[in-house]
Amino acid sequence: MSVNFKPLADRVLVEPAPAETKTASGIIIPDTAKEKPQEGTVIAVGSGKKDEPMTVKTGDKVLYGKYSGTELKFDGKDYLIIKESDLLGIIG
Repeated sequence: MSVNFKPLADRVLVEPAPAETKTASGIIIPDTAKEKPQEGTVIAVGSGKKDEPMTVKTGDKVLYGKYSGTELKFDGKDYLIIKESDLLGIIG
């Protein structure tokens, strides 16, 4: 997926994974009780800082803190802008 957006410095544009709508046992979760997703896919990556190159790349699946980043809507989709240092890890 290509988005016409380039994050600055050490920031990453992440598309959050959709929130779970059912539990493992099949119980449907209402919208008011859904948990905010903590994983997503990297859509765009900044160029990094002078002495710190970026370690994530476009297409990586990443984990981030529950309240990390800044939410934004771009072309009708929800995204997060997160500093690379706020990412917890890459899902292999």
